[in-house]
Order: sequence, then structure tokens, then C-alpha cells
Amino acid sequence: MWFRLRVLVATVGAIVVALVNTITRRFDSAVELKAGDIAPDFTLQGSDGRVYRLSEFAGQVVVLAWFPKAFTGG
Repeated sequence: MWFRLRVLVATVGAIVVALVNTITRRFDSAVELKAGDIAPDFTLQGSDGRVYRLSEFAGQVVVLAWFPKAFTGG
């Protein structure tokens, strides 16, 4: 019983560490922009499931709006 619990805790801990490392790497590559800077190319998934790339809209005005999903508390 205790052995299984320790294995479970170790497994969950490893998963959490992997997730934190992945998230940290993602934000380490973030670029700090100032007002007037040209936005770097990026991709985002729309609520329709399609993935959009900023460069697809070159020369157009782009407005990003996002909302938390219902009942997520965010």
C-alpha cells in the first residue's frame, strides 16, 4: 500500500516538473515589446478550432480578443 502511494506521488511529481519545465521554456522565449514595435509572427488557435498565423493578415488591422471559457473562474 505505502509503496504504491509513493510510486504514485513520485509519478505525479515527475509530471508536474515536466509541465513546469515546458511552460517555463515557452515563456523564456517571450519577447518584450514596447508601444509602436512591430509584433513578431505568432500562431493562435481560434474558437473555431483553426490555427491562425499573424503573417496571414499582413497589411490588415488585427484585433485580438479573448475570453475565459464558461465556468473556469478565469
